[in-house]
Amino acid sequence: MPTSHTRKSPDASVPLNMRIKPATRNLIDRAAEMLGKTRTDFMLEASERRAEEVLLDRTSFTVSAEIYAEYLARLDAPTQPNERLKRTMSTKAPWDEV
Repeated sequence: MPTSHTRKSPDASVPLNMRIKPATRNLIDRAAEMLGKTRTDFMLEASERRAEEVLLDRTSFTVSAEIYAEYLARLDAPTQPNERLKRTMSTKAPWDEV
């Protein structure tokens, strides 16, 4: 049975080492400094955000044939006029207000 000092918490930090080109390290350091972050904090935040994006982009939903057919029918259905849609369609785009 391991002693208490050898058990690791699931939230404990673990080392991650990598080799990068000096120019890349300098770029990261400049960006981190602009945000008032350490290199490690900057890299972890950027890596975590990108990892989440990749995983979310690859997420798939499994639904029954009936639900999928309803989804397609709603996409193909003509738009039903409502006040919010009318207001949106009649508002000038900011770039057209010059």
